[in-house]
Amino acid sequence: MQLFGDSPDLTLSLDGKSFSAAREGDEVRILVRPGIFWTALTVKFAGVPPIKIDGLPNRSLDALQSAVAAYRTAHSRLAEQKAFNTAYEQITKWLAQVAKLMQGAKEKRRWITHEEQQSLLLARPKVTLANEKLWSLFQAPHVYAALPNQAERVEKALKYWEADWPAFCARANRVHIKRELVECKDLFDQVEKSPLTEEQALAVICFDNRVQVVAAAGSGKTSTMAGKAAYAVHRGIARPDQILMLAFNSDAAGELVERSTRAFARIGIQNAKVAGKTFHALGLDIIGKATGRKPKVPDWAADTVAGNRKLAELVDGLKDRSPEFRTRWDLFRLVFGRDLPQFGVAGEPDTWNKDGTGKVLTLRGDPVRSQEECTISDWLFYNGVNYEYERDYEFDTATAEHRQYTPDFYYPDIRLYHEHFALNAEGEPPSHFEDYLKGVQWKRAEHARRGTQLIETTSHMLRRGNWEQYLERELTSRGIVLDPNPARLLPQEGRLPLENEELISLIRTFISHVKNNSLSIDALLQELRTERGDSFMTRHAKFLELVGPVMCAWDSALAREGGIDFDDMINMAADYIESGRYDSPYRVVMADEFQDTSRARARLCRALVTRPGSFFFAVGDDWQAINRFAGADVSVMGRFIDWFGHGQVLRLERTFRCPQELCNISSRFVSKNPAQLRKRVRSETPPIGPVISAIQVERRNQLQSAISRYLERLHRQLLDGTVPSGRNGRVSVFVLGRFNYEERYVPTDWSARYGSSITLTFSTMHSSKGAEADYVILPAMLRKSFPDQRTDDPVLAMAMPKADTYRLSEERRLFYVALTRARRSVAMFTVMGEASPFLDELVADDAVKVVSPDGALIEEKRCPACKTGVIVQRHSEYGSFLGCSAFPLCEYKPRTRRTRVRKAT
Repeated sequence: MQLFGDSPDLTLSLDGKSFSAAREGDEVRILVRPGIFWTALTVKFAGVPPIKIDGLPNRSLDALQSAVAAYRTAHSRLAEQKAFNTAYEQITKWLAQVAKLMQGAKEKRRWITHEEQQSLLLARPKVTLANEKLWSLFQAPHVYAALPNQAERVEKALKYWEADWPAFCARANRVHIKRELVECKDLFDQVEKSPLTEEQALAVICFDNRVQVVAAAGSGKTSTMAGKAAYAVHRGIARPDQILMLAFNSDAAGELVERSTRAFARIGIQNAKVAGKTFHALGLDIIGKATGRKPKVPDWAADTVAGNRKLAELVDGLKDRSPEFRTRWDLFRLVFGRDLPQFGVAGEPDTWNKDGTGKVLTLRGDPVRSQEECTISDWLFYNGVNYEYERDYEFDTATAEHRQYTPDFYYPDIRLYHEHFALNAEGEPPSHFEDYLKGVQWKRAEHARRGTQLIETTSHMLRRGNWEQYLERELTSRGIVLDPNPARLLPQEGRLPLENEELISLIRTFISHVKNNSLSIDALLQELRTERGDSFMTRHAKFLELVGPVMCAWDSALAREGGIDFDDMINMAADYIESGRYDSPYRVVMADEFQDTSRARARLCRALVTRPGSFFFAVGDDWQAINRFAGADVSVMGRFIDWFGHGQVLRLERTFRCPQELCNISSRFVSKNPAQLRKRVRSETPPIGPVISAIQVERRNQLQSAISRYLERLHRQLLDGTVPSGRNGRVSVFVLGRFNYEERYVPTDWSARYGSSITLTFSTMHSSKGAEADYVILPAMLRKSFPDQRTDDPVLAMAMPKADTYRLSEERRLFYVALTRARRSVAMFTVMGEASPFLDELVADDAVKVVSPDGALIEEKRCPACKTGVIVQRHSEYGSFLGCSAFPLCEYKPRTRRTRVRKAT
């Protein structure tokens, strides 16, 4: 081949009576022309005249072709061997990196983090040969023969190359866990007062970059966090000053620091201290270091009560300056204070008729059939429109099959009828409204036939359309003069409007959500206009029209004082980290009570650990997420991986607090919400007496004495030894109210009478989170007290993720918190006919029986209409009869079967 070029890398290919050669990108074409005795070769170079070579004997042509074929085979094998060697060299270099990582992790006793794994996978060479081709070449004789004394090593390398590396690293980490459980046993046994459980130790050892621990109530999450800090220092992962522990209040932050300091001392690390801060304290520090000036938080922005008071002042100022704002404010309070239920759903009645039909009360006191009709009625009342509800039609329409027609509204001053139809955007009624359209058509036809005037509104118009403008136009064009008057005297029997304080509190919560989620009012209004569904868009839009100027007034008040509020503080701190104006000194960040984090706090945590080699450890229990009113967003915990990337999700399911039966009851109750993360709570705490009980009295003024009798019985049992005493020779009792005013149910003389054996503390359910007692008393399991129906106003959903839509979800979690404060048992107190729906649910689940203060089992028939009252013997001037105990709210009376007496003939 040196005849046509001096390149040893000449390649040949044979095609019929010609073959071609390629050299350094230039193709050489060689034509073969056999003659009678001789063969001629014509060589064609690109851009050069052909060169003709004669005189090759014909007998040598076959030899030439064989030589070319042999060359081609040899060259192909050489190329394959070269390609294999190149690929193998790339593979072995990468596997050396892998081996170095694995060996380093083993020697340093470290977890192989996701960050390290990703770095390796990104460095993995892009080998041109697929795995199948690699194995095929490896097994080819000409390649295998060129691997003397190393074929076994090459085969092993190829197997490692095609391994499932995430699974491989996971296996290595499992081996690491087993080794650390043995090698660090003394640390795990000594770091806290009691040895860490295996669950806790696993959470301590797992040092991936992002770890979330879902911890059951009483499972020792503080011990786990303190143990993790000690382990991190012991293994050289971080210095104490590189560890940050975040909590939601200063007491909790202080406890984390104190527990960690004691943990360090127990394992021989003296004078070591981690950083423990609240989110807001950290935010202030970051802003101060980034700007050189620490901002202040005005007193009125630092307290809920003072903040609401300040907001009320700002609202009054807006009213004074803007008659339009004042009108919108009053209209919302009186007419739009309540949301609408889903299309086709009756909603919660305010009162019930004798036959059990639920009715909704209007401002004027009319019992109407639906919340939609109530909204229309209240708008008419607010505007001073004279109307009659369900007055008989002026023409007789009653037949043997149908009663007299009663249109929804009648305006006597202008002789106008008004029907409100349950029809959606397509003009269709709810699917379970049988023959509803026939009734609509009959009503329209009847008015047309009789010549009476009829106007119509629909469910869709009320929820999504300009129904107010429509009614105003139809009424005023016929002579009605609207007289909007928020000060119009409300009848005593009418429904109370939304109070100013309630609306202010709702707006304050909404503003917090808007800031926590980095939203704007304009963006929310735009989203609302494009939203599909049957939400009460009219109400939501009116609410946003109020919030906009109020939020501007709030921010302006802050700016005038050169201050910020707590929500601004978190967002600004995250901004400074993300923009590079603040360099975090922390390598390990731990967040306590992570179920109560907001999106802004989650963003701050994420910003703190963006530097390579950082670790984030979040501990919480989504079953105890009860601070939505403060901007918490439980979906952050449920979507941990979405927020923080790949991470480990572990569980602490063994509790040291509640007996197993109480764990079962409380877990079953809260996990009916499918959005809650699943866990199986286990306990080894032995029961002492019944774990849950329910005591019912006849009237509210008997609750205090019933609780006193309960404490008296417990006191006697402690004195005679029937019940063992608790810590320090006494038992602790929590009286947990939904609201502070429920402290009135605590016996005033409890200390003098039972203080020798009982320590009693009153607290709200919210404030009790994180604490525990031997016994828990829930003094007011009453329908109007708990659950609080106001906490889940649908307008809040506009500024919150749509993840948790289960009815009364937060109140259910609050009940779970209350139940799980008890180390021994929970006693619930209620009143006849006023039982909380949560208590009813426990009774229906056979979790508890209701008894009298004397212990007698109470078996009563719940009213089928209001579902709250019970059927009791009542008395009137006409004699005794059965009726609902909730009268006059509910007028239900069971039908009595009459016996016909045949006359004697």
